[in-house]
Amino acid sequence: MEHKAGFVNIIGNPNVGKSTLMNALVGERLSIITNKAQTTRHRIFGILNHDDYQIVFSDTPGIIQPAYALQESMMKFVSSAFEDADVFVYLVEPKDHTLKDEKFLNKLKNTTVPLLLVINKVDTIDQEQLEAENAFWKEALPNAEVIPISALNKFNTDYLLKRFVDLIPVSAPYYDKESLTDKSERFFVTEIIREKILLNYKKEIPYSVEAVVEEFKEEEDIIRIRANIFVARESQKGIIIGHQGKMLKKVGTEARKTCEEFFQKKIYLELFVKVNKDWRSDDLKLKRFGYN
Repeated sequence: MEHKAGFVNIIGNPNVGKSTLMNALVGERLSIITNKAQTTRHRIFGILNHDDYQIVFSDTPGIIQPAYALQESMMKFVSSAFEDADVFVYLVEPKDHTLKDEKFLNKLKNTTVPLLLVINKVDTIDQEQLEAENAFWKEALPNAEVIPISALNKFNTDYLLKRFVDLIPVSAPYYDKESLTDKSERFFVTEIIREKILLNYKKEIPYSVEAVVEEFKEEEDIIRIRANIFVARESQKGIIIGHQGKMLKKVGTEARKTCEEFFQKKIYLELFVKVNKDWRSDDLKLKRFGYN
């Protein structure tokens, strides 16, 4: 068998399970997962290697109508997924019949790239509802192959993977066959910190926060990490730290434990909170945080 390789790019609305699907297919926890919209801010590659193929999965931010510069940058990551796809996955959930930005749906309707319309979370509906969803999407996107799955329970994901292998072209691998992702270790630390903030704080706070690793020193028995948590306003700094520093300590403890699971090594983590005024609307600051 000739070696195959290709990019399988996953797009869809917020919270439909794009990150859960990529993690399930790659077999590693590369994208953070919470029940809040806009959890994923970057385009993250997860690389699945086999003797006969290499699939580069691309997890993208959920499609939204951008309200400020950060969200505009996030939608640029989605746009970039249209430029290099060998296979498109448009991931939906039951009753999720509209894409938040119509221009992306029009691109899918007119694409010449193989398109799989994947209905996720089918474990939450009955057979009659599934048949109705299937019929809707066959009419809405006649150029798409409709496949029902449950990414969380790994239902039908084996068949989905088989279809990816069928559809990607004959090619040499794009990355070293030992590679798991295109992102650095520092990137995953910042994502883990941000995940804990998403899980521990309510309302606007998590969306006003960015994390940056300032120091990452790997020693034989331990990794020493120093990271800054940036907030957009002074009032948010006190909320992140909490009374007598209790909230920041909680976030740090949870992030450290997850980092130890991820790196399989003891972690020493220091967190500091700083104000970076209105960073979400400042192109220069966004560039520093890796968004432009």
